[in-house]
Amino acid sequence: EVALQEAWITMPDGVRLAANLYMPVGGKPGDKFPVLLESKPYRKGDLSLGWGESGDYEKQSYFARRGYVGVRLDIRGTGNSEGEVPHREYSEREQLDNVEVIAWLARQPWSNGNVGMFGHSWSGFNAIQVAGRQPPALKTIFALDATEDLFQDDTHYLDGLYTFDPDYELWMDVNTMMTPPPDYSLEEEILARRFEHPPWTLLYRKQQRDGPFWRDTSVVDRYDAIKIPVFMVTGWQDGYKDTLPRFMEKLNVPVKGIVGPWNHTQPNTGVEPRIEWRHEAVRWFDYWLKGRDTGVLDEPELAVFVQHWRPPDPNLEEMPGEWRFEETWPPKRLRTETLHLGSKHLLRPKESETAVHDLKYVPSTGASSGLFWWAELTPDQRETDGYSLVYDSEPLEEDTEILGLPRAVLHASASAPLANWFVRLSDVAPDGTVTLVTGAGLNGAQRESSSNPSALEPGKVYELDIELHFTSWVFPKGHRIRVAISNSVWPMIWPTPYSMTTSLHLGKAHPSRLLLPVMPYEKRPRPNFLRPQPSDKPPGVGPGPPVEARPPRMVHRDTHGRSTRVVLADSRSATLPHGQRVYEATYTYWVQDDHPEAASLNAEASVTWQLEDRVLVWKSIYDMTSDKDNFYYSLKRELYKDDALIREKTFKETIPRDHH
Repeated sequence: EVALQEAWITMPDGVRLAANLYMPVGGKPGDKFPVLLESKPYRKGDLSLGWGESGDYEKQSYFARRGYVGVRLDIRGTGNSEGEVPHREYSEREQLDNVEVIAWLARQPWSNGNVGMFGHSWSGFNAIQVAGRQPPALKTIFALDATEDLFQDDTHYLDGLYTFDPDYELWMDVNTMMTPPPDYSLEEEILARRFEHPPWTLLYRKQQRDGPFWRDTSVVDRYDAIKIPVFMVTGWQDGYKDTLPRFMEKLNVPVKGIVGPWNHTQPNTGVEPRIEWRHEAVRWFDYWLKGRDTGVLDEPELAVFVQHWRPPDPNLEEMPGEWRFEETWPPKRLRTETLHLGSKHLLRPKESETAVHDLKYVPSTGASSGLFWWAELTPDQRETDGYSLVYDSEPLEEDTEILGLPRAVLHASASAPLANWFVRLSDVAPDGTVTLVTGAGLNGAQRESSSNPSALEPGKVYELDIELHFTSWVFPKGHRIRVAISNSVWPMIWPTPYSMTTSLHLGKAHPSRLLLPVMPYEKRPRPNFLRPQPSDKPPGVGPGPPVEARPPRMVHRDTHGRSTRVVLADSRSATLPHGQRVYEATYTYWVQDDHPEAASLNAEASVTWQLEDRVLVWKSIYDMTSDKDNFYYSLKRELYKDDALIREKTFKETIPRDHH
């Protein structure tokens, strides 16, 4: 049995944080248990209660039934917790609060004094950060789909490039402005604290280069601050997968890892093959928090799902491939194979003849790529390749497996002072279909430093070293390896403002090349993961009212005006004990190829609560436009009660472009 109770944990400044405690029931009097903490702003009283298999109840009750006190904390100023909304994600205040919470948990009469942190996405991020603060009672962490690099990896500046992910950023704005459930008070003191807080998106738009803002609360410059064992789980379709090999190389503590086929979801949900990750977490926590030898450290350090060829289908439900153990990272048999970009658009082991290949910058390139970070399942890449410089290998004479982070070294120039370069690595099947394997981008101004960018000198040839994102792939015999190079992957990355031509330089003096992490075949043991097990369900929670079915992504091209519009849509709903919740969002990106400086994004997200005595609608409306020199930011919040607008707040600012 599991008993659910709410606790209030008082911080040194008097602010009380709200936590749900999932307590084991049926033990002996005086039993003491280790504690598992998940800390995040995703509203334990409504939002993360209705997430199905990814919900709080489903996770925490699993652990409570296996002898743990599960704790789900709303961070300060969010959900049911008191205090001001944090001024940013992963703030120092949030981390210090977590240190206090861990100490409180360790001294409770039902605690054995050992605390672990775990979580997916946000709660994985702060588990890493809090580990770096070394609270004495924190013995280990288990992080899923998380990163320590808040500039290069996170959704604001992917690869150091100007990114806006409204599916997260507007969703987050709506949920942080909302007052606590279940009553959603409209009293001025409570409402103003949430509704009036400056939007995080405005702050991030101003922080356009790496530096203290992104690093001060991270461990990215101090990996040795982590002194406890770490377990990392990620997926090939997730944007934070690079963290796993970094941690396995840089941390001087026991590190275990699993990388599967999934997107930004927990491994018991999403695409197949799914696994019961909670079982692996229990084995890990039992070892470090209960002192039980579960055999988890006897197994190889890394379990990897080796991806086999698949057709370019964004709706694929099962990924072809196989599981394999590797003793450590990097594996000893891993070798680097170099393929040179050739004058005849071939990839070959030998150096190319001298040549220069020009590419006209088309800002809308990428509209049909399906990308929103270097991860998700994408459609056929041929349309995007048509606006790229493309280099193919000869048909492969045997299956060729890669595992790791490929690199592209480009010798390139541009006719403008600012340009981005993007490299996509793909598999070309004999029928011509093109499946994306991995990719990455580079802001040309950050070619030497992401914290001290500098303009390009037009016409000057630069060596650009671009590390592609962590991947696994087996290129089948008869397929070709493709590298495609462009100057835009829009709308994932905001376009640079100058019409231009870029040039790729080839040959002995300018050896543009691809470096592949090739894995020779070796028979290896395989992990024996459990299939996902049924979860306990929270009472009173279920599907919500029907929502309008809309295409998740539509691309509209005006060939006469040379403009492109991409429209994204999302909707979901849930029923909770106190009401019904509907989330709806629409995002519209626009760019004109002849005027890349004048791009725009218009987005709107709303949460509607159908309560017993009233209907409340919380809405965020976002507009971003640009010219050659500036970004023009506008975010408007609205609150409706029974169809009447009762509060609004607009934030507007002109933000200078800083090498983007």
